[in-house]
Amino acid sequence: MKVQITILGTGTSQGIPVIGSTHPVCLSDDPRDKRLRVSSVIEIEGQRFIIDCGPDFRQQMLTNNIDRFDALLFTHEHADHTAGLDDLRPFFFRQGAIQCYMSQRVEDSLNERFRYMMTRTDKYPGVADLDIHLFDTDDFIINGVKVTPIRADHGFLPVHGFRFGNLAYMTDVKTIEPAEKEKLKGLDVLIINALREEEHLSHLNVKEALELVREIEPKRTYFTHISHHLGFHAAVEKSLPENVFLAYDNLKITIDS
Repeated sequence: MKVQITILGTGTSQGIPVIGSTHPVCLSDDPRDKRLRVSSVIEIEGQRFIIDCGPDFRQQMLTNNIDRFDALLFTHEHADHTAGLDDLRPFFFRQGAIQCYMSQRVEDSLNERFRYMMTRTDKYPGVADLDIHLFDTDDFIINGVKVTPIRADHGFLPVHGFRFGNLAYMTDVKTIEPAEKEKLKGLDVLIINALREEEHLSHLNVKEALELVREIEPKRTYFTHISHHLGFHAAVEKSLPENVFLAYDNLKITIDS
C-alpha cells in the first residue's frame, strides 16, 4: 500500500516570515525558511485526504493544483488549523457536501465561530455544506481506508494526530499518554512538531521531540510546526541526528506501507 503525503505548510500560527519582523530567518532568501501554516494532504488507495484547513488553505490548494479531495480531517480547533473554512466553497460547488472528520470539541468550536456555515437554519447562501463525522480514539474508515487517530495534549486542550498505514502525522503536541504512543510504534515515517530550542508550554521543543523519536523509533522523522526562532533551515537540519529532518513547505514523502 503506497502512502504519499505532501506537507502543505510547516510554520507556526504566525507563519514565516512573521509580519513586520526583521529577524534574520524572516529575511532569509532560502525558500525552505518561508513557512505557511501547518496542513498536509495524504494520498492513499486512490483517496485524497486534507489534514487541517488554516488561513493559508486557498494558497496551498492553488500551489499544489488540488482541485478535489475526499475528506477533511481536523487535528484541533485553533484558528491556524480551521480559519480557511470559507475557502471550501469551490470544492463544495464541484463535489457537494465536504466530508469532515473531527472531535466533538472541534465541532462545538466551529458551531460558535462559523455559525453562518454550521447552522441548519438561516444558513448563509453559498457557504459549503459540511457532512460531519465525529471521532475520538477509535479507528475509523474513510472510503475503505483505515485511519487511526492518536490523541495527544496541546498544553491546555486535546489534539489528534492520524496514522495511515506506517505513516503518522502529529502537530501541536506537548505530551502523549503511553496508550496512545503505542499506536505510533512500527512507523516508517513520523511527522511531528518541534517548535524551537527553548521550552514551550504547549509545544514540543527540539529536545523533547528527539526524546519522543528515540522512544517511538520510527525509521524516518520530519519536524514541522517550526518557529523562526529555531533558526535557518539549512543550519538546523545539519545539527539533527541521522534519519531526522526538517520538513519544508510542499515536501512530498512517499512510502510503501
